[in-house]
Amino acid sequence: MGSESVRLAAAPILTEILSELRQGELTTPAMRAVRRRASKHIANLDRDRVLELAHELIRRAPFARFVAYELVQHHATAMRSITVIEVEALGFGIKSWSDVDTFALSIAGLAWRSGRIPDAAIRRWAKSEDRWWRRAALVSTVPLNAAAGGDPRRTFAICNMLMNDRDDMVVKAMSWALRALAKRAPEEVTQFLAANREHLAPRVIREVSNKLTTGLKNPRKQVTTPVART
Repeated sequence: MGSESVRLAAAPILTEILSELRQGELTTPAMRAVRRRASKHIANLDRDRVLELAHELIRRAPFARFVAYELVQHHATAMRSITVIEVEALGFGIKSWSDVDTFALSIAGLAWRSGRIPDAAIRRWAKSEDRWWRRAALVSTVPLNAAAGGDPRRTFAICNMLMNDRDDMVVKAMSWALRALAKRAPEEVTQFLAANREHLAPRVIREVSNKLTTGLKNPRKQVTTPVART
């Protein structure tokens, strides 16, 4: 399948996404439905063509990153063989909250967890001048902690690098990373908070502490019904 064929394969997927957008239905469920239908059509494509298709979708419509990333994620051959160069190429141009989180959860974090990309790559992202790549480094730890026990060592390694970063997108990602790990290793996260309170942003301490004690990031205040006086 050559480049022209890839463009032709991308056309109906992009048309469907644009149709959803015009109808005001560009929601996660709507985009996931598009992706599922597309995955059936490309199931027999080789991994190189799948990656080309993802890049074509991103090139033609930046808002199509969600579908592009999930197409790669759910193509077993592509994910089993993806390289760090290919991961970073898919992340090229990320510049929003949704771009980063979809990239980190669907591609980067899974590739890191499976050993397809090295720890050094994530550390390099954490040192980036680009806030979005720093956020990507933290959000990529979330898939590490989807299994029992989690991965405290690698999660804390990235958190240590960015705990003094006060960019709002990075602070929120720090909270997310630690809250995800708190589900699997609460004692380790409690110790990490205690040891680094002077460096972590107040938001991180508050939200992660809430998660550890209540199971929620921002528990609602208990609403009580006034007792009628008689």
